Amino acid sequence: MSPAAGERAAAHGEGGGVEVERVFIGAGCNRVVSNVSWGACGLVAFGAQNAVALFSPLRGEIVTTLPGHKAAVNCTLWLPTKKDVLQGVRGRETHYLLSGSADGAIMVWKIGSGKGEWAHALHLPVMHKKGVTCFAGRMVSDTASIFASTSSDGIVVIWEMTVEPTTGGSCQVSCLHSLNVGSKPMVSLSLAVLPEQGNHLILAMGGLDHKIHIYCGDKSGKFIKACELKGHSDWIRSLDFSLPVMMSSEKHNLFLVSSSQDRTIRIWKMTSGSVSSRSTMQLVNGNIEMTSYIEGPLFVAGNTSYQVSLESLLVGHEDWVYSVEWQPPTLLSGDETHQPMSILSASMDKMMMIWRPEKNTGLWINSVTVGELSHSALGFYGGHWQPDGKSILAHGYGGAFHMWRDVGLDSENWKPQIVPSGHFAPVSDLTWARSGQYLLSTTRIFAPWRNQVCPGDTVYWREIARPQIHGHDINCVAFIQGSGNHRFVSGADEKVSRVFEAPLSFLKTLQQATLLKPDISEDYDNVQVLGANMSALGLSQKPIYTHGMKDSPSSISNDGPESIETIPDAVPTVFTEPPVEDQLAWNTLWPESHKLYGHGNELFSICCDYEGKLVASSCKVLVLNQPQVAEIWLWEVGTWKAVGRLQSHNLTVTQMEFSRDNAFLLSVSRDRHLSIFSIKKTEEGVEHRLVTKHEAHKRIIWACSWNPFGYEFATGSRDKTVKIWCVKDASSVKLLATLPQFRDSVTALAWMGRDQCF
Repeated sequence: MSPAAGERAAAHGEGGGVEVERVFIGAGCNRVVSNVSWGACGLVAFGAQNAVALFSPLRGEIVTTLPGHKAAVNCTLWLPTKKDVLQGVRGRETHYLLSGSADGAIMVWKIGSGKGEWAHALHLPVMHKKGVTCFAGRMVSDTASIFASTSSDGIVVIWEMTVEPTTGGSCQVSCLHSLNVGSKPMVSLSLAVLPEQGNHLILAMGGLDHKIHIYCGDKSGKFIKACELKGHSDWIRSLDFSLPVMMSSEKHNLFLVSSSQDRTIRIWKMTSGSVSSRSTMQLVNGNIEMTSYIEGPLFVAGNTSYQVSLESLLVGHEDWVYSVEWQPPTLLSGDETHQPMSILSASMDKMMMIWRPEKNTGLWINSVTVGELSHSALGFYGGHWQPDGKSILAHGYGGAFHMWRDVGLDSENWKPQIVPSGHFAPVSDLTWARSGQYLLSTTRIFAPWRNQVCPGDTVYWREIARPQIHGHDINCVAFIQGSGNHRFVSGADEKVSRVFEAPLSFLKTLQQATLLKPDISEDYDNVQVLGANMSALGLSQKPIYTHGMKDSPSSISNDGPESIETIPDAVPTVFTEPPVEDQLAWNTLWPESHKLYGHGNELFSICCDYEGKLVASSCKVLVLNQPQVAEIWLWEVGTWKAVGRLQSHNLTVTQMEFSRDNAFLLSVSRDRHLSIFSIKKTEEGVEHRLVTKHEAHKRIIWACSWNPFGYEFATGSRDKTVKIWCVKDASSVKLLATLPQFRDSVTALAWMGRDQCF
């Protein structure tokens, strides 16, 4: 799909057209080490399942997604890189983005600088038999770049990309060389131009054999192994070359930083010198003296020799160090660049550190530490510098981003910043709040944050709450309609449905975000719950009452051992600005008010009628012809008693929906049938009967939806069709139309009236 079509689409019918414009994208980052790249254009690229997403750190929102990959995206790389300051990267109108996926595919995208406008440029020839794991590249001229890709198949491929100098010109990519590194693949790469050897390149590889392999080559792409660097005792996860650095009276030095699962960081120094007869004889004869052993290996590229030595060993992280990166260089007057001696590291210990040499002694020390303090945090997979070095970005185990910016004047003061958020795994269900003010997915709440000054009166959508964090995958969710407080019911991979009610902190945060007055039915004085605490097993969320907050958590005795039922207390907060990840993950929970027991297997689908009086739920059926397990249960809102058990299907009911007047309940199933039940609420309870059951599709039916103004409804199936039906004489259904066949399975659909769009 073209960018214009992707951002805005028009559907034309007999009465005219309906224009649809994208206002929000929510997505999480894939749980892969080399997945994120912060480009010189100012945009951050990352893999979001099979798509590549671009987000603007300035706006804190995802600007677009790039579809095309057929497997999960593992790695991305911007060309030009942040190190290519001599090529005028920050003044370019067009940048190029590489993306590699788990099926070995590599794609090139052409991106408009800062605007997110994109075009699919190239799909490279398949050179890898397994997933692409890492990229490394540099510009070697104003129109040419050399980059390398590595894969778990043990192959490293060298590529050249050339770009036409005209604005918006096309690009071409050719394979120059491939290196077979053996049975232990490389998982990290870094490429640099050798100092005083403009035509020679150096490529560092690190992987599963605990060694750093140094290769030297030229612009033709032919690389020859030069030496090995030993010292790490576990997998090497990240490598990064600096730009050449002039230190005191020495010649230009090149620095390489490496990180490993052994929890350490090593800085290697490569000092250039002329090729002497002694060093040549030493290389030829292999006579290694004590001096060369201490200093490290010596290698030759062109007419220059390079002495490698270990500059420093950095120990500070308490878990695997997944990422290290030099601070991006700055361009001085003329063709001179300045490489700041500053390194950013990210680790699974939930910390990012900035390392710098101490001014007086030259010893490398940790000068800045930032991190994730949430109880549910599981560490960082990567850390990245902003091109100007004023912000740092991390992505974590749960697909979340964390960004800090130095806002200090006289001294450093790193403060959390707003970043986009979203799911890092498939979204199984979502629903609008009864007022339409916000959207609930399984289970995150997104809303327009209007209490924020933005250029052009733009309203950005933000994640404002994470009402349920669960130990099981959440499969379905439904808002309870009608009056009263905000409530929803969710079902997960367990046999229990859970009911949640909005706490006071959320209601006030929602008012801050939307700038709307509360509904008449929302009486804050009657809401006595301020927030919720998570139990140790991550299954139940217990209320925190407003009167209970008067007792400070510090006043509670901690002399005894921690209870298995408690973990650190949440701090429910009324947010006046969008919450960041640490706050979302812990301080925005909703309390659980009821549990609904009855189903024999894991919950799969749930819905609520439009009066807010009945909830219908279904569970998974693991064996064919078990109608008692495939029953639809009806629950009365308020008393939460089971008031009906509807039998019709033989396999899992995949979706249900009440008609707008609540007279009928429509259900579809994996057994390829649709069923319609008549529902009537009486003083004694609920009367229900099966109106009709009909085999509707040739494959599993995944979705259904009623016409808001009548008894017509639509069904969508794995057979790639959508069919339109109507209820006939309240006793049967009639097929009205079948839409043209889609390219893939229809897994979700919704029917909206035209007058509801305006």
